[in-house]
Amino acid sequence: MKTVTLAPYSDENGNRIEFTGTPTESIHITFRGKNNLARIHSEAKASKLRIDFNGNNGTFLLGSNRHKRTFSGNVRVGQDAEVRIGDEVSATSSVLISAVEGVSVDIGDDVMFASRNEVRADDGHPIFDVRTGKRVNDAQSIKIGQHTWIGAGAIILAGTKIGQGSVIGIGSIVTRDIPNNSIAVGSPAQVVRTDIAWERPHLGLVRPFYKPDASTVEKSPYWHLTADDDTVPKVAPAAASGSQKLSVPRAAATRRLRQAARRGRTAWRRRPFR
Repeated sequence: MKTVTLAPYSDENGNRIEFTGTPTESIHITFRGKNNLARIHSEAKASKLRIDFNGNNGTFLLGSNRHKRTFSGNVRVGQDAEVRIGDEVSATSSVLISAVEGVSVDIGDDVMFASRNEVRADDGHPIFDVRTGKRVNDAQSIKIGQHTWIGAGAIILAGTKIGQGSVIGIGSIVTRDIPNNSIAVGSPAQVVRTDIAWERPHLGLVRPFYKPDASTVEKSPYWHLTADDDTVPKVAPAAASGSQKLSVPRAAATRRLRQAARRGRTAWRRRPFR
């Protein structure tokens, strides 16, 4: 086992760090096996990031952060596993990420983690059926779409996918897929609102200090209606002061929501989410 700080690196076991930026001691990488790769963008920005390659043939990728948003975490990369973190990903405090047994964790661009978050593609220990001896808690890949906001204390569990532009509420535990541009809360997390968009400007730190409608923020490219499947309407970003035409008819979206409610997939609320 060997632990090194971020700088170009290779050893006799085939472990490598690919990095062309300024060396830093804020990122520590531990190699316990062979043929592992950490590829970190030269403009990545991280604080107290620890990456632990538990086995062989693991991959860790970290994108750029030109807006100087800081990401921090404790990342476990197991045998044949891969963890990919996109550009402009931020975290208020350290995010625990685990992937083992050949699965992957894929975190898209512009994802915003709050504090005390966990992304677990495995349970850490095996559980077996007593009668058959078969494993009942297989590791499964996780995908978090672009521009997703993971609220404080939220946990993302194995085999789930979160669509882009969504919000996961405080303390929620995600055990199933969450569609794009929706709000999901609870344990297990359930969708409580669809057809939403959120933006990064802080309510108390960024002017104007009252933001009653979308005219007060600059719209990102992630303003879409919630889709039933992986197909997300392609909508060009609108100017901050302009309107944005949605590419899916409102009537069709309403029909989808009613159908989802009948299937028990959506919890309806009369009051706005706060």
